[in-house]
Amino acid sequence: MKKVLIISTSLRNSANSEILAHQTEKGALDSGHSVEFVTLKDKEIKFCKGCLACQKLAKCVIDDDANEITLKMKEADVIVWATPIYYYEMSGQMKTLIDRANSLFATGKNFSEVYVITTSADSSKGVVQTVLNGIKGWIACFDNLESKGYLEAGGLEAPNDVQKRPELLEAAYNMGKNI
Repeated sequence: MKKVLIISTSLRNSANSEILAHQTEKGALDSGHSVEFVTLKDKEIKFCKGCLACQKLAKCVIDDDANEITLKMKEADVIVWATPIYYYEMSGQMKTLIDRANSLFATGKNFSEVYVITTSADSSKGVVQTVLNGIKGWIACFDNLESKGYLEAGGLEAPNDVQKRPELLEAAYNMGKNI
């Protein structure tokens, strides 16, 4: 059994990426894993100041929701990021949380596997590449961490559009099932 943390970074209600993240959650639970689902909706996450105090204190000096989420990240075996693609990149709130999780370099981490779910209005194949490059850079900063898979879901222009795409719902479920 693995401890899975799913982080949904969309702030939109009925977000396609969050719907797929919940499908991944169902699959992981059906495989017997322990799953915690965190949404960044209603979370206060300020920008990193670059002070590096987190390297000495083992937590960020900014008192907001990022410290609690970072602790959850540290304790997980698997992290699943779910993000809408804006301007061919991960959501700003996802990048901000990644920056704020800098304390993990000082405190260590349990997680060794990362999965990514992306949604976009653009249906062209490969839209996900810039997001994967950003995640690849983050992964490269840690020992014993690897990207295990991703789901690229394009052609989703409005909230809830993914509900009309059973193949995407099934792919997300199967990703969770195979963690």
